[in-house]
Amino acid sequence: MAGMGYTTYNSSSHEMITKDIIDGLMETVRNLYLADDIPWVIGYSGGKDSTATLQLVWLAIKELPEKQRNKTIHIINTDTLVESPVVAKWAQQSLERMRAAAKADGLPFVPHRLIPEYDNTFWVNLIGRGYPFPRKKFRWCTDRLKIQPVNKFVKERIAEHGEIIMVLGTRKAESANRARTMAYYEKKRVRELLSPNPTLVNELVFAPLAEWTDDDVWVFLMQYKNPWGYSNQELLTLYRGATADNECPLMVQKDLPSCGRSRFGCWVCTMVEKDKSMEAMIANDDEKAWMTPLLEFRNEFGDEEKDRNRRSFRKMDGSLQGSYGQLHHGPYKKKYREAWLKRLLEIQKEINENGPEDFAELKLITMQELQIIRRIWVFDKHEFDDSLPRIYEEVTGEKFVDHEWVGSEAFRKDEWEILKDICADLYPNEELTFEMMYSLIDIENQANSLNQRKGILDNLEACITHTFYTNEKDATQYYQERVARKKQLGGKYNEKFFAQMQNEGEEFENEENSGEDAIYDGGEN
Repeated sequence: MAGMGYTTYNSSSHEMITKDIIDGLMETVRNLYLADDIPWVIGYSGGKDSTATLQLVWLAIKELPEKQRNKTIHIINTDTLVESPVVAKWAQQSLERMRAAAKADGLPFVPHRLIPEYDNTFWVNLIGRGYPFPRKKFRWCTDRLKIQPVNKFVKERIAEHGEIIMVLGTRKAESANRARTMAYYEKKRVRELLSPNPTLVNELVFAPLAEWTDDDVWVFLMQYKNPWGYSNQELLTLYRGATADNECPLMVQKDLPSCGRSRFGCWVCTMVEKDKSMEAMIANDDEKAWMTPLLEFRNEFGDEEKDRNRRSFRKMDGSLQGSYGQLHHGPYKKKYREAWLKRLLEIQKEINENGPEDFAELKLITMQELQIIRRIWVFDKHEFDDSLPRIYEEVTGEKFVDHEWVGSEAFRKDEWEILKDICADLYPNEELTFEMMYSLIDIENQANSLNQRKGILDNLEACITHTFYTNEKDATQYYQERVARKKQLGGKYNEKFFAQMQNEGEEFENEENSGEDAIYDGGEN
C-alpha cells in the first residue's frame, strides 16, 4: 500500500500481473477519481499502452454508482494529419465507438480529436516553407504536430477548472531514459500517485501502468474485453503485422521478438533510418500493399545523401551560416517542393481510386494545407507564377477551389516565363539572378497592390543582399572573407567555420528546439 486506498504494483516482484493486482489498480483509479473535482484528461493514441490505460480507467469508473460519475474524463487523440493511415483509421473509429458507448452507459468520457494548426502542419512546413525533413538535431515536427495541440487543449481546461490530471500510458519499461525521467518526477509528487508536469503549471500526471511490462499490457488486453466495443485481438493482429517475422509472443524471451517493439506513428517519420513497422505490414499482408507508395515516397524525400543538393545554400531568412568550411544549407528549392507536392497528390489519387474501399476518401494533404502552401509560395517566397493550382488540377483533373484567394493579375505564369528566359539569356552563369529579379518585382507589386509603401526600401535592399551571389562557391568565399575580417579585427566570429573536422548533422545544431522533453507524446511503441 502506498497510502490510504492506493495500491501500487512493482513488476520486478511479479512474474506476471494477476486479477488481484488489476482489481487493486482499479480500486486505486476509483479512489483517485473520487478524491477531488479536478477533471481528467487521458492521452489515447490507439496503441497498446494508451488502450490499456483507457480500458483500465473505463472498467474502473463503470463500477461506480451513476451518481458518483460526475467528473468529466476527456479522451484526447492527436492526429498529426500524417499518421499511418491504418492506425489513424483505427483511432478515429475507436473514438466514435467510445462516444456511443459512453452515452449508452451514462459514463463521463468525452472523446476529442486534436489536430495541429493548419499553418503549422508537416506538409505546410516541408513543402510550403521548405523546412528540411526532421532529424535528430532539427526535430521540428514533434512540437508542432503533437505537443502544441495537446498543450492548447490542456491550457484551455486549466483555464476553465484551475487544474487537471493527465492520465498517460507511459511505462518505465519502455526505455532506460523514460524510467529515469519518471523516477525523477515521482520524487517531486505533490500528491499520492500524482507527479507534476515539467512544462505546464497546474497539470498533474497519473501513470497507472508505470510498472507494467509489455507482457503485462498484452495479458491485460487479452484477458479483459474492450469496454467500448472494439477488438483487442485485432489490435494484437495489427502489432503482429508490424513485426518483421509476423510473430508476437506474450511471454517474451530474450531470443523472441515482442509486439511492444512495433512502432506506430507518422508515416513520414524520418527520425528512424527505416520504417520497419510499415515495411513489415506490407510484407506480412498483401492487403496492405497499397501503402507501398507511401513508404517509397518517405524514403525519397528522407534520403540524407541527396538532401544537401536539394536545398538552398542560404538559411530560411536568406542569411549565410556555416561551419567546417561549408555553408549550412537551408530550405528546399522550388523545383523539389513542387515535385513533392505533385507526387503526394498522385499517391493520394492512386490510393483513392485503387486502394481499399475504407481508404477511398483518404486525404494525405488537406485543402486547407494546400491553400496555405499556395500563399506561402506566392506571397512569402514571391513565386508569382502561382504553380500550385496548376499542379493540383493536372494531377486530380479537378479545379482548385480557393474562394478567399486574392492574387495579382499583373504578374502570372506568362510574365514569369518571360522573365526566366531573359535572365537565362543575359546571365547564364548567375544562379540567383532570376530569383533576385522576380523577388524585386513581386515586392514592388505587393506594395502597390496593398498600398503599403512603408518599409519597401528595406525589403528591396534585403532581397538584393540575399541574392547577389553568383553561386554557392561565390557565397562561401564571401562568408569566409567576412568571418576572417572579424577574426583579424578582434571581433566575435564563427570559430567553427575554420575547423577541420566536420561533425555529422552540425548544420542543424542552432535550429529551434524540438520540444521533445514534454511528457505527452501521441506516438506509441
